[in-house]
Amino acid sequence: MRLGLTIGVLAYLVLALATLQLDLARMSEGIARAGEFFGGWLRPDFLTRWGEIRDGLVESLAMTAVATAAGLALSIPLGLCAARNLVSAPVYFVSRSLLAVSRGFHEILLAILFVAMFGFGPFAGLATLVVGTVGFLGKLFAEAIEEIDRRPLEALTAVGAPWTSRVLFGVVPQVIPRVLGLSLYRLDINFRESAVIGLVGAGGIGATLTTAFSRYEFETVSAILIAIIALVFGAELASGHLRRRLL
Repeated sequence: MRLGLTIGVLAYLVLALATLQLDLARMSEGIARAGEFFGGWLRPDFLTRWGEIRDGLVESLAMTAVATAAGLALSIPLGLCAARNLVSAPVYFVSRSLLAVSRGFHEILLAILFVAMFGFGPFAGLATLVVGTVGFLGKLFAEAIEEIDRRPLEALTAVGAPWTSRVLFGVVPQVIPRVLGLSLYRLDINFRESAVIGLVGAGGIGATLTTAFSRYEFETVSAILIAIIALVFGAELASGHLRRRLL
């Protein structure tokens, strides 16, 4: 029994290996190219393609800022409507369904979809980041609202305060620090995502990175990656500073 199982597993591995169409010549070329790639990383070139690198970074920063602001504006009402303690069951169900759909797809898949719809460029990336931001912030806002102290809300309800007054005076003061903290966190995420979705044509520094890869300009690739790491590190420091000042 054990011998038969072992033979079966080995036979499957041999057949699986045969379907992968391994090509020794291509593997040899790939190994040689890997040497060039990692060699280029040690010689980052910021000057030759500096104009393209700068434009890509500026585009990524613009996409990040606009998408975070737009996503925040859309996620606040959606988060309120997705909080079980504020709305009726039908409104809660519809809002939660919208949030689930917006979070159901990875940003890369959304970017491919929007590139197919709107074509290559930053608008497809902007749409991708807005959808991702709404799904992320909307869900966390709704959960933050559901965890608030219910006593202020019950007191306002008892004196007949309208829904908007209950939200403004019973909910907002309790969740505003969480909203600010999550928004800054999402700003950081959006910049990193803007670099990734550019790889499928959705604009930003990722598109510049793809172009450099396609030209085998590994020194430029190294420079772009260093610039991305530096900006992410700077954004992390800035968001941490803002969180300490605001929260």
